[in-house]
Amino acid sequence: MTNKTILITGGTGSWGLELVTQLLKEQPKEIRIFSRNESLQVQMRQKIGDPRLKFIIGDIRDKAEMTMACSGVDEVYHLAALKHVPICENQPESALKTNIIGTQNVIDAAIENHVRKVMYVSTDKAVNPTNTYGMTKAIGEKLIIYANGRSNTRFACFRSGNVLGTAGSVVPLFKEQLNEGRNLSVTDPGMTRFFLTLEDAVRILLTAMENIFTGEIFVAKMAACRITDLAQVLINHSKSKQTKIHYVGIRSGEKLHETLITESEISRVNDIHDQYFIITPEDTKDSLGVNEIQLYDARRGYHSEDYMMSLKEIEQLLHRGGFIGCNEELC
Repeated sequence: MTNKTILITGGTGSWGLELVTQLLKEQPKEIRIFSRNESLQVQMRQKIGDPRLKFIIGDIRDKAEMTMACSGVDEVYHLAALKHVPICENQPESALKTNIIGTQNVIDAAIENHVRKVMYVSTDKAVNPTNTYGMTKAIGEKLIIYANGRSNTRFACFRSGNVLGTAGSVVPLFKEQLNEGRNLSVTDPGMTRFFLTLEDAVRILLTAMENIFTGEIFVAKMAACRITDLAQVLINHSKSKQTKIHYVGIRSGEKLHETLITESEISRVNDIHDQYFIITPEDTKDSLGVNEIQLYDARRGYHSEDYMMSLKEIEQLLHRGGFIGCNEELC
């Protein structure tokens, strides 16, 4: 990353802020933040204030804007997306334009500008998708993988579960409800999700970018928990220990459990790194047999209900993420 020009689409969000923070330590030549939100760009400029940051107002839906932003770029981190499940369900056309057409524009712009590497940040919801968001991200993965071979630009995906504390995620919602003295809203008592701290997720993402060969899907190794258990740990560390958990029912398009690797992908998985699995492209034969893969049941894939954390482990995760630990209460 030293002396490279790096472009981050959708770079003003939680992922982008942490990614920039870690990238700046690697002495890049320039980091370009490409996004639609002027106010967030101003906030980010004021917060970081590093002359190596360049802010570009633009939309990945606009191919011309994307092409100009990629000029002279070495690496692209493609974070921009519509990601909130209810919004994508209610406005599927907007999700299609941003998550699919926008991703194709990133691909074309990167190829036209001879970008060396492009990393697409995906989600567990792209695996066996049941909602519009997941479907558009699954197609985005396909577009990225099959872009390899069109040029010398190398494309890969980074597939992750939920990242603690990002905009719209459950922990900030629970903290807001606790601060307002309300019961915590949980969809279903059995619902499980994969979780990782933002710092850890970005660190793994950077390692994956360094190790791109062509067409891989890097899958972050992460544990999971019941959302009910996560809520209970936050209650235990709050001043509102009498707060109850209120079950509201699963929303349209939601699944009870999430999957990071499917049964059909398992034959192409390499388990050669301590931070992630690698799913090799379908036409690649360089993969390990299922007996080499350190999963709960390598025959059925990587599912959230198989990797449940204890309450103590959830507590430790929240502590690492900076959500508890301030006098043993919420931070």
